Amino acid sequence: MTLQTKSRTALGEFIELLQEIDARWSSAEWNLNSPEDIVGSHRALMHIIEASLIGNFELDASQPDFRRITTSSRKLTGDNSDAIYFDAPVSPDHAYVIHGSIHGAAYFSLTIEVGAEDGHMATRTAGVINDENLEIDSNGNFTLYLGGEPRDRGWLPLEPGASRVTTRHYFEHTTPAATDPDLEPRIRIECLTAKGVPAAPSDETVAAGIRRVCNAIHGRTLGMPPMANSVPPAFLSLTPNEFPQPQPPGDFGLAAYDAHYSMAPFFIGADEALVITGRWPECRFGNVCLWNRFQQTFDFRNRSVSLNRTQTVLESDGSFKMIIAHSDPALPNWLDTEGNFFGLVFWRFFLVAGDAETPKAELIKLADLGT
Repeated sequence: MTLQTKSRTALGEFIELLQEIDARWSSAEWNLNSPEDIVGSHRALMHIIEASLIGNFELDASQPDFRRITTSSRKLTGDNSDAIYFDAPVSPDHAYVIHGSIHGAAYFSLTIEVGAEDGHMATRTAGVINDENLEIDSNGNFTLYLGGEPRDRGWLPLEPGASRVTTRHYFEHTTPAATDPDLEPRIRIECLTAKGVPAAPSDETVAAGIRRVCNAIHGRTLGMPPMANSVPPAFLSLTPNEFPQPQPPGDFGLAAYDAHYSMAPFFIGADEALVITGRWPECRFGNVCLWNRFQQTFDFRNRSVSLNRTQTVLESDGSFKMIIAHSDPALPNWLDTEGNFFGLVFWRFFLVAGDAETPKAELIKLADLGT
């Protein structure tokens, strides 16, 4: 006789969820109409499962620790080749102290998110602080407090519903920061109001952990409508090869509050190239990344699929010309599609001074690039 436990029930729900994702999310219902689309969805699902297990199975806001969200082999939710992200659970019922390092980043920020309890996707940003508002010592170290009694500096409140803290280190190096283990910053969080030793794992806590994982996976698959069927934020264009004006995302969930974003699909034929012209704005950090339709960066470990300001070769007037193409055109600033006819182009600019110029794109024949 099979012994029935709450954990077994939750595991059954997990298995049923994966079956539903395969039947619906990996199908024409989500505009996936080719074998390549299905394979891509299954790869993305494996990355989502890995991240959901790491970030949500063992989770206690009274015993938090920072966990790296994405890596060069764990890609989801718009990861970035030039960034290193961590997150940790928090609760307005507690107060916390964070000890961290800027670690040479061009830009650092920390945001508080609401609605991320129990593995759910955050619904909005409810607090942000960046390196301009931190007291940083000569070694790049800082201390920051969350919740509890207000402090004059180095403090953020935790409003009702606050459930996660996310950190962002952005680098402008000649090689992708996300591939360099020496660039991973040291950062730790301590709950100042936790009392006693937490209880040992039980049937209830294991079942709850499995359900948090289910919530995280569902939120990034069946909980996300197909792009063509959704109402996009203003920084996202649904028109291929046409970028919207870069703009702040407001309190849009998972967004960096003091960024400017611009995003559009690319669609490039086998004998075509997309030439993008523009200027980097005056800002603390800027880059562009190519994603697949599942918001995963292309292979930045082995290919040129992103460019930051340091990596970009400029024209004599300070502008840039980037080329998205399936093969190397032997010209500067090539962005490699990995052979994908369709994908996403995402621009990020942090702490922009003034307006950010909208990049312009022109689809031309690959044979005409030299002219």
